[in-house]
Amino acid sequence: MSRWEPDARGRLAQAAMELYRERGYEQTTVAQIAERAGVTERTFFRYFADKREVLFDGGQALEQRMVAAVDAAAPSASPLDAVAAALAAAAESFAEIPRDFPRRRREVIAAHPALQERELIKLARLSAALGEALRGRGVPEPAASLTAETGVAVFRVGFERWATGPTDRDLAAVLEESLAELRALTAVSRA
Repeated sequence: MSRWEPDARGRLAQAAMELYRERGYEQTTVAQIAERAGVTERTFFRYFADKREVLFDGGQALEQRMVAAVDAAAPSASPLDAVAAALAAAAESFAEIPRDFPRRRREVIAAHPALQERELIKLARLSAALGEALRGRGVPEPAASLTAETGVAVFRVGFERWATGPTDRDLAAVLEESLAELRALTAVSRA
């Protein structure tokens, strides 16, 4: 190992994504990731429970940030406006992530059903947490659950558009557009 360098977590994530792309997720080992990042396997396990967690790191922090945004929304905010605040908070979470990481992550997950299942579980947990936050604001059922599920759908679709779209697009703008499209669609449905 070379001398200590900062940002081991970031280097491990970068190394993992490179190796997943070069060799495939299944063929990549923790030892290979650690070696590519210039750290020991022990260091890898300080940051990640296993090689799968590299792809899902930050999910809990994202959920906490989105729930905090719902909690902090103005008392007069509609349930959908509170979820819009959560979407804006989510976009801020991705501001410092290298732009190619979400695209590569998406490719790896799309190629492996077990990872797709994990992604769906993560999104279901996010929806449950947002629903709980909305209920905490006094939003009754089924409106709380419907709004939470809708918010997660907007996030998922918007994130997909952002990750696969032009690199000059800002995630916040794509999420706002996606939410505006949903609002327009529901307005037309009522007419």
